[in-house]
Amino acid sequence: MPSKPGPSTRQYMDIAEIKEDVVIMKDGTLRAVLLASSINFALKSEEEQNAIISGYVQFLNGLDFSLQIVIQSRRLNIERYLEKLKEQEKTHTNELLKMQIADYRQFVGELIQMGDIMSKKFYVVIPYSPFTNKQKGFFSRFKELLTPASAVRLQQDKFLKRKRDLMMRVESVATGLQSMSIQTAVLDTQSLIELFYTAYNPDLIETEKLVPINNLRIEE
Repeated sequence: MPSKPGPSTRQYMDIAEIKEDVVIMKDGTLRAVLLASSINFALKSEEEQNAIISGYVQFLNGLDFSLQIVIQSRRLNIERYLEKLKEQEKTHTNELLKMQIADYRQFVGELIQMGDIMSKKFYVVIPYSPFTNKQKGFFSRFKELLTPASAVRLQQDKFLKRKRDLMMRVESVATGLQSMSIQTAVLDTQSLIELFYTAYNPDLIETEKLVPINNLRIEE
């Protein structure tokens, strides 16, 4: 007899849904994710370093909610880049340029063999919990705690209200980081799905690319 398919991995994830640039957790809370640029702190002058530290302290003291800073490290795969250089080397008619491309391609290949080159991305995860909204009455919040799953699949107007409150936090965080010359961008729905796909499937990143969300078939 053919073995029955195992349970879907979705039931082991804390994520209930991703829509409209927001992650909805199974407990009814929301998440937004900012992609943040980095600062080469070591190359700054002592005065600039002190200014950055002071700005970071002020940023943290100004928060009235928790957030999470995530650093994602991935081995940089430049095989496609090397293949592109190889094609350019073949198509160039200038012999000097062909020799320079060949030398550069060999240099990069040897550099990769010496050790893994890692790429790093920095994310700021901003949460919002409707259950801690002090404007709600006790019984209203208690009712939602009893049925968080059903509260997640709430009417569109209620979702938009919670999303608006979340995005106010996002704007506040983005402004605080910008004061330290850190640029940010809110991940949209496609980017969020790709982020979690690569996080849960690190070995499949290069062999199985994620298709656009409009072409995804969602398992029920």
